[in-house]
Amino acid sequence: MAVAYEQVRDWVLALPGCAEVMVEEWGHPTLRVGDKMFASGMPGGETMSVKASKEEQAALLAAAPEVYSAAAYVGRFGWVRVELSRVDPAELRELVVEAWRRTAPKKLVKQYDTQA
Repeated sequence: MAVAYEQVRDWVLALPGCAEVMVEEWGHPTLRVGDKMFASGMPGGETMSVKASKEEQAALLAAAPEVYSAAAYVGRFGWVRVELSRVDPAELRELVVEAWRRTAPKKLVKQYDTQA
């Protein structure tokens, strides 16, 4: 049931317009569409942070507090911290794709939807 950061990175890089960008000041990479971050983590890490709406964050924390918590620094904006050893891979993939949808330009989302 565990997911590795590298697996999430592969999912993200398969989405239109995405890249992994290292942020030297933070000491870890971020996952972005264009220049906008929607997830972050690090290879070999036990957790990662994913952009969510405040409503989605509340639902995730209530449903699975052993898996999700408010992310440091950006939790007040809805971001969640995900325990990679406890998360269901399909659930995390859906969360990551929704974070990408929330962040990507509408044109890219439309392109993705017509290909799917």
